[in-house]
Amino acid sequence: MATAKEKKEEVKASLKILRAELRKMHLGVTEELSLPEPKEVKKLMTQMEELLVVIEPKSSRKAKK
Repeated sequence: MATAKEKKEEVKASLKILRAELRKMHLGVTEELSLPEPKEVKKLMTQMEELLVVIEPKSSRKAKK
């Protein structure tokens, strides 16, 4: 099982990647006036959901369902 420090580093790395991808999408929308491909949006949403699994405790996830 991962330690708290390892989880923190994993979350930081994931957030860094997500922010870069979202920044790229934002620039495409604002500067190029083009919408991102649906598969790219789905990919980022999947990555965010995976990140939530790491961040949220199991008990919290059960309560939300």
